[in-house]
Amino acid sequence: MKRYGSVVRLRPEKEAEYRRLHAAAWPEVLDRLSRSNIHNFSIFLRDGLLFSYYEHEGEDHDADVAAIAADPRTQEWWALTDPCQQRWDTCPESQWAPMEEVFHHD
Repeated sequence: MKRYGSVVRLRPEKEAEYRRLHAAAWPEVLDRLSRSNIHNFSIFLRDGLLFSYYEHEGEDHDADVAAIAADPRTQEWWALTDPCQQRWDTCPESQWAPMEEVFHHD
């Protein structure tokens, strides 16, 4: 199992919409996450910053993430959630900027 964290900014005018969407996350999207070996997925919000955390328990993270990105229902979900977010200038290649884990304690 490996832990992943990433960040993205939340557009202030989209906070209510983003909260509403995630209060009723689509079962098909959640199922795709599970089938891609992603568990304990959480998103936290603080002062306009979204922090996501998940654990990947599979053998091939890149393939599992690619399966999520190829899923039509997930693409529909992202079409709603992505406009709520603002990418980091230092990470133009990804909606969510990956973070480096610098400390962990079990």
